[in-house]
This record gives sequence, structure tokens and C-alpha cells, in this order.
Amino acid sequence: MATFQVVVGDPDTGTSHGIEVDEQDANRFLGRSVGEEVDGAAVGLSGYTLEITGGSDAAGRPMRADVAGPALSEVLLDERSTGYRPDREGERRRVTVRGREVGDETVQINATIVEHGDESVEDLLSGDDEDDGDDDE
Repeated sequence: MATFQVVVGDPDTGTSHGIEVDEQDANRFLGRSVGEEVDGAAVGLSGYTLEITGGSDAAGRPMRADVAGPALSEVLLDERSTGYRPDREGERRRVTVRGREVGDETVQINATIVEHGDESVEDLLSGDDEDDGDDDE
């Protein structure tokens, strides 16, 4: 069964919230691609709409919107590429990345709020944040 750490960014306040989702809620993300919208109820934000902006796997390899599928792929990156800083001008490097689709190997999903609901994010997630801090199992 898939389990994800979903990091939800709120562009209005500039804050982000980490939420762990599993089972049924995690299945709402499987097969979705970077740029797709997901119902916020999957992470406890009823009435909100989230857009998947990226993610990474257990090894820290980032998802890239320009690589199809969920599999690993090697791409050639240059100084204009996000996530790569060359040492010299004109330097390029082949880097292993994940495709744009969320799969079983994905452990973290980055999302941003595109449509706000009636209640504030802090009110909806206040119970979840307290539970995460008290769970030491």
C-alpha cells in the first residue's frame, strides 16, 4: 500500500504543511502527473483544490514534468535546468530523475493550493499537526 508525505504550500501566506497520507487517500495521487489537480480532501483540506508541482523518491531523485511516466530516466541538464548548478559556464551533466507520474516509488509529493475553501488551512490541519507531534510509535 502506498504512503506519501505530501507537502502543501499555501501561496497566500507563504507557509507549507507536511501531511502523511496512506491507504485510500494515497490512492487519489497514484497515476496523477505533475501539473494535475487533486481534491484537497485527500490531505484533510475539504473544499480545497491542490496542484501537484513535483516530488521525489526514497533516494531523493526529483520528479520532472518533462519526463513521461513514473520510471527512472537519465536526462542531460545545463545551467538553465532547475536543480542543477554547474561549476563552469557551458557545463552539462547527465542526471537520473523520476518521470512526472506519481507511482509506488514516490515518497514525497509537493503540491500547492490553487482553489481555497471556506475554512482556513490552519483550522483544518490544526488537529493533524498535533497528532503528528505526539505520535512516537
